Amino acid sequence: MASPKNRVSKMRKRQRVASLEKPILASVSTCPVCGAAKRTHRACPKCGTYNGRKVVAAVEE
Repeated sequence: MASPKNRVSKMRKRQRVASLEKPILASVSTCPVCGAAKRTHRACPKCGTYNGRKVVAAVEE
């Protein structure tokens, strides 16, 4: 099992953790049905469609 040779500073540790928590902004697209913003490869949260068909019940506001 590997053991650390040197101490990891607070800044280096926090930078590593912060990079894992960043949101992926490039994976946002528009829904072709309703035009709302949605994440790619996921059903639209507004109208509930994916790949041109209804897969989830729409959110009522």
